[in-house]
Amino acid sequence: MKAFVDKETCIGCEACASISPEIYSMDDDGKSVAIEGDIPEDKLEEAQEGRDACPVDAISIHE
Repeated sequence: MKAFVDKETCIGCEACASISPEIYSMDDDGKSVAIEGDIPEDKLEEAQEGRDACPVDAISIHE
């Protein structure tokens, strides 16, 4: 599974990064970015919590 952030939708609130800092971080534009590649199995639940915290649904997790 991989995490994807829609940069056009992201408002830079940092909710995802505060909940799941190993998966999401903020880039120089103040927008969220997800780790590249697959989410480690032991971090999937944390990644989903970060996704669910996004107030504008800018994050998706899928293959």
